[in-house]
Amino acid sequence: MTNNVVGTREEWLRARKELLEREKALTRRSDELARQRRELPWVRVDKEYRFETDEGTKTLAELFDGRSQLLVYHFMFGPTVEGWPEAGCLGCSYTAESLDGSVVHLEQHDVTFVAASRAPLERLNAYRSRMGWSFPWVSSEGTDFNLDFSAFTEEERRAGSGFNFGTPKHADIDLRSTELHGLSAFVLEDGVVYHTYSCYDRGTDVLNATWQLLDRTPKGRDDENHPDWPRRHDEYPKEETR
Repeated sequence: MTNNVVGTREEWLRARKELLEREKALTRRSDELARQRRELPWVRVDKEYRFETDEGTKTLAELFDGRSQLLVYHFMFGPTVEGWPEAGCLGCSYTAESLDGSVVHLEQHDVTFVAASRAPLERLNAYRSRMGWSFPWVSSEGTDFNLDFSAFTEEERRAGSGFNFGTPKHADIDLRSTELHGLSAFVLEDGVVYHTYSCYDRGTDVLNATWQLLDRTPKGRDDENHPDWPRRHDEYPKEETR
């Protein structure tokens, strides 16, 4: 038996309407935050980056593929990631399940989406095939792309520090050797690439549809009762996928 109060339909409806007002207020605050994101200063990207793609080597500007906006999902897949060399990060894989179906819609909205990792392209393609995904995935192997868009000062880049804008709980992470997940946004205007936004850690929760669905269930994320979850979708026992 749960610890929740059992009530009448009338009590539920009254409480639900009160919650609805708080949900609406949160939606309005979220809309305002989205507006403020769009008003962040654009930072010109002059450094040259080379990515290995299915169509050959490309620059950052060429990743836009004819569109004016670019979203890059920093997918952890490198020597420091659990699952290497056969598999990418478990958490990134979990989120990628939600992102894959968005690509076709983003492309019709002047937005190109790619995932970028430090693993060689052949490993990315093999894992993507195993998972059944179709989103574009590029290799940033041999570049500072992941470091440069997770540490934003010269001091941080030299030390490999500053993940998630210096959040204290990440103080022991060395970004020079550790690849971490996140999302970065860029815009291309008059042939110049600008960096406009990046988020990491819990800031990427909203990208994952499964988290959002769980947050609307009676038991929520219920982490303590699901210690071996999530998994890569082909690693669940057959009886758990019914």
